[in-house]
Amino acid sequence: MQSDSGNRRIQNMPKARSKVEIKNRRASFDYEFLETYTAGIVLTGSEIKSVRAGKASLVDAFCYFSNGELYVKNMHIAEYFWGSWGKQDPRRDRKLLLTRKELSRLQRSVKEKGLTIVAVKLYIADNGYAKLLIALARGKKQFDKRQSIKEKDMRREMERM
Repeated sequence: MQSDSGNRRIQNMPKARSKVEIKNRRASFDYEFLETYTAGIVLTGSEIKSVRAGKASLVDAFCYFSNGELYVKNMHIAEYFWGSWGKQDPRRDRKLLLTRKELSRLQRSVKEKGLTIVAVKLYIADNGYAKLLIALARGKKQFDKRQSIKEKDMRREMERM
């Protein structure tokens, strides 16, 4: 008699969709986005747990190149409350993962005057990995910011009616 346990297959349950979306609202006000890229982030175990708990901030986060690699600076990920060892600096520089082609295109673009790379949104992808949406951006002038405020006010008035 053959046991049935050898023929059973473990069904992969779909992962619960994460609602974690941390946005940098100030970036869209201060910058005009030219191109966007989705990058992976190198995180430690306790950092990804904090991100999944929504304990991160992208205020003042920007990207820079060092030795041909892209890093994000000033992204704050709070210490995980239940973490006991391996505590990291909450504002440490974190490496971003992009293809070589995307890295070289970004590096060429950043050398132009007035262009920078800003962090726009941090989220958990369907496969469970943390992803950072970054944008090649140009700073807005003061009159552009005033125009953005006017458009936002007009949208708000239209929604009220």
